Amino acid sequence: MAKNLLSLAAPIDLSGGFTDFFKTIGMTGGGLVTKGIAAVIAVIAVRMLLQLSSDPKGALRKGSMAVGTLFVAVVLALYGNTLFSTVTTASVGG
Repeated sequence: MAKNLLSLAAPIDLSGGFTDFFKTIGMTGGGLVTKGIAAVIAVIAVRMLLQLSSDPKGALRKGSMAVGTLFVAVVLALYGNTLFSTVTTASVGG
């Protein structure tokens, strides 16, 4: 049992800096940016939810906008790499 634990804790070469670190966590730089953008949008959506007014009609409108914004953040977090990979590999011209 102790031998298995020691083999799991083998040192990892991170001399390449952030590139090696992102490889160990299974994320690319583009994926990190996508998750960061989704996190910022989610924070904005939660802030929108917390600032609802007491007016029922205005609260319903602002609440639905906040829920829609939160939905966009979740979709971006889940499928952002796929969405942006199609844009970056597109060829210009015929």
